[in-house]
Amino acid sequence: MLTTLGILIFLFLLTSVPIFISLGMAAFLAVLFSSDIQPMILIQRLFGGIDQFALMALPFFILAANIMDGGGLSRRILRFSRALVGHLSGGIAMTTQVSSMFFGALSGSSPATVIAIGKIMYPDLLRGGYGKSFSAGLLASAGSVSLIIPPSITLIIFGSVTGVSVGSLFIAGIGAGIVFGLSSILYIYIYAKKNNLPRDNKASFSELALSFGKAIWALLIPVIILGGIYSGIFTPTEAAGISAVYAFVIGFFVYKELTLKKMYTICVESAITSAQVLVLVAAAQVLGWVLTRARLPQMVAEFISQNITSAMLFLLILNLILLLLGMFMEGVAAIIVTAPLLYPAALALGIDPVHLGIIMIANLAIGMYTPPFGMNIFVTQTVTKIDMAEMMPGILKFLAFNLGALLLITYVPEISLFLVNLLE
Repeated sequence: MLTTLGILIFLFLLTSVPIFISLGMAAFLAVLFSSDIQPMILIQRLFGGIDQFALMALPFFILAANIMDGGGLSRRILRFSRALVGHLSGGIAMTTQVSSMFFGALSGSSPATVIAIGKIMYPDLLRGGYGKSFSAGLLASAGSVSLIIPPSITLIIFGSVTGVSVGSLFIAGIGAGIVFGLSSILYIYIYAKKNNLPRDNKASFSELALSFGKAIWALLIPVIILGGIYSGIFTPTEAAGISAVYAFVIGFFVYKELTLKKMYTICVESAITSAQVLVLVAAAQVLGWVLTRARLPQMVAEFISQNITSAMLFLLILNLILLLLGMFMEGVAAIIVTAPLLYPAALALGIDPVHLGIIMIANLAIGMYTPPFGMNIFVTQTVTKIDMAEMMPGILKFLAFNLGALLLITYVPEISLFLVNLLE
């Protein structure tokens, strides 16, 4: 059955069949023709795969991200970020990166971050003397940090698949996300110094305080989410609903940029995006169940335990596999397919499950803008209107620095686990 399954998935992906059909149909056909399992069980698994309390957070965080964009929260974050770092070498580009980190902490969605920040900052980057290739590479890579910084949708998926605490994953993502973002900021600084690019005048204390005051309502969202989860007031799923309601209240009553007509459009767009993600999750859950029935996770764990005794070597191989997989598969699907296979083997080698989750997500964050099929590449194209060939030089340079951050996250567990251990 495994051979049939592998061949079908390869053929479907090779012929550009949508990923959710490739995963679900391959599993169905493999079961139908290569096993005695009743196909009706797969229909039950299809619905059972998304019948999880943790997954209810997905549509709420997607809705919250769209409300934040439509309600003016993202623009106020940009103004605060620019007042904070705009006077440094590479200030405009640093504003883009820092704003993406802030917005990632609000939305949990990488493509949403690229669109929300990119459509405002891309013209500013070009006017500031940054080339099209550099600017596009910055937008694609900066948006990827949203996968790591809480409340990351992909972290929620990892937690639902493995049973690891989503709250602990959120806390661990703070340190890893900062390191990931700082690696891009380092390259921005070097690039700006080398090309002698202009920077803003340093904001006065009153200007900085004013921009912070206008953005404070937006910046409170991650504080409310993480504070509420770790104080036990609400679960990560409940936090998602609260963030959506909070974003609506701020956008409608405080900033007064939301209207009922705009909310209708936002709800429709959020429903479509949620459906796209959840149908992928459902199909991947079916595939994961078939792989488990075929004992593939156990075989992988046995192979690793017999041939790999070093946790460092295992993590190196893990990174190589996930970087390769991230080139072709969206992060949510990759987590659902690979986490059940690799999780038992990692535990057997003594790797902390929270640290493992952060490593996997960091790999897939890089995969979000790695050619040929990184989603952020295509989203960035819609913002910049330039082709992939022109984007590649800029993307590859950010990729090199982010790979350095990945190695630090992988082999220095304290980056991820320091806050988790401190709060336990």
